Order: sequence, then structure tokens, then C-alpha cells
Amino acid sequence: MTATAAARAIATIAAHAAVERKAENIVAIDVSDTLVITDLFVIVSADNERQVNSITEEIEDELREAGHQPLRREGTREGRWALLDYGDVVVHVQHDEEREFYGLERLWGDCPTIEIEGLERAEDAPAPDEA
Repeated sequence: MTATAAARAIATIAAHAAVERKAENIVAIDVSDTLVITDLFVIVSADNERQVNSITEEIEDELREAGHQPLRREGTREGRWALLDYGDVVVHVQHDEEREFYGLERLWGDCPTIEIEGLERAEDAPAPDEA
């Protein structure tokens, strides 16, 4: 079984929102064959607590505009690891140190990653003040 189109759409919105707030190392992992509770993990990194919070807020705002509300949100106060559960998609916004320490990609290394449409271009595009 692979991630649903609806899950991929949510992951795409979340990833692009994260890029807007300068998230780094964005990965989407298809866990649908391993977990019955969700299809995709989206994992993004940030340099500091403030940026973790900013990325988390942007993701929530963009997904809310698209009609999606999180079922659960955790860790948003600390700014080290925020988890946003949208049912089919769980978004992890992690401080670089937490990401390295917990290594979600290692834990779910047997699961395939998926390409987020347009993400490469969004990450590589110059910032508005650089153009």
C-alpha cells in the first residue's frame, strides 16, 4: 500500500509552508506499509527554537487555509520538536540537534521517501531580496 493522494496533498502543503520559513532538510517518508495510523511523515529541520515555532505556525496556517485542522499538536511550546498530527500525515518540525539525536530517518529507513512536487525548485529559488 502507498500513501493516498490526499496524504500527499497535505504533505505538499506542509513542505512548501516549511520552505517559506526557511526550513531545511525536508523529507517525506511513506510509512503506510508499516503503520496503520498514518500514511506519511514529513520531517523538517530548523536552526533554533524560534524558527521551529515559526515553521510550525506557517504549516498550521497554510493547512488551515486548505481546510485541514490538526487532530493533535505536541511540543509547540518548547520549540525543540513540534509534532502536528493531521491523521494521514504527521509533521515533525525539529531543532537540528533533536533531528540528529533521534534520527527518525534511521528509525524509518526501510520505508521509501517520496518526492514533494515543486519542492526542489522552491528550496533552490533565491529569496526575494536576492533576485
